[in-house]
Amino acid sequence: MGFPANGGASGEKPLKFLIYGRTGWIGGLLGSLCRAQGIDFEYGSGRLENRASLETDIAEVKPTHVFNAAGVTGRPNVDWCETNKVETIRANVVGTLTLADVCRERGIIVVNFATGCIFEYDSGHPLGSGIGFKEEDSPNFIGSFYSKTKAMVEDLLRNYDNVCTLRVRMPISSDLSNPRNFITKISRYEKVVDIPNSMTILDELLPISIEMAKRNLTGIWNFTNPGVVSHNEILAMYKEYIDSNFTWKNFTLEEQAKVIVAPRSNNELDAGKLSKEFPELLPIKESLIKYVFKPNQKVKA
Repeated sequence: MGFPANGGASGEKPLKFLIYGRTGWIGGLLGSLCRAQGIDFEYGSGRLENRASLETDIAEVKPTHVFNAAGVTGRPNVDWCETNKVETIRANVVGTLTLADVCRERGIIVVNFATGCIFEYDSGHPLGSGIGFKEEDSPNFIGSFYSKTKAMVEDLLRNYDNVCTLRVRMPISSDLSNPRNFITKISRYEKVVDIPNSMTILDELLPISIEMAKRNLTGIWNFTNPGVVSHNEILAMYKEYIDSNFTWKNFTLEEQAKVIVAPRSNNELDAGKLSKEFPELLPIKESLIKYVFKPNQKVKA
């Protein structure tokens, strides 16, 4: 293979990133980060499921690394995938595998933004226990078709030694106007459940994904901040920092099930592997305050 061993440095060749997912939230943020860091990059124009178009992109761009932030999550949410199964497979399974395969032939590492919504609390990982799912654990949640496709492709990608799979969960950013932001979503819901979960603070973790590419890291990574935070804890912070008049109502998982098509994943991921590689990584609640709530603070301290 043309890429260094896992964890090897990139050497002297200047970085050139090819990013898929230009119109997506994470893809857009990656481009902004590259500009800020002075990293040469281009967005892919090919469709992931079209092998020839990917080969053309790579031949023209000649990237050192490829980032995949494309795919289908469904609009307005994952319930869309339940009635658009072929489209979901085409993007999330066929497309992702094709990109990994094309890049492997050329010795190029793919940083693949995947999901951690493929697990749910169980007897071995009880809610509130602090025992999180690890990278080598097999998915146990296939309640939604979206999660089913993501678990399927993660298992297949384990065989590709050029892929760095990042398990993102309930992504949050400092842009509280973005409808994809988990905080924005739950602040607009009529009612919310209250369950501790692992989550991903993009402002802190996306720069780490770029550093992971520079280090040529591969394999599966739980790409979340250490620890868990609940819906109510986040909304209490929102009330404290953003809107002191904010109120919300809770409902149970059973009540939630009546207003959604597919069940949702709730879990804790063990972020120990990522924390060992990046010791500066903040616990979820500290990261929320530093990167999200303090910069947006409207309520006077």
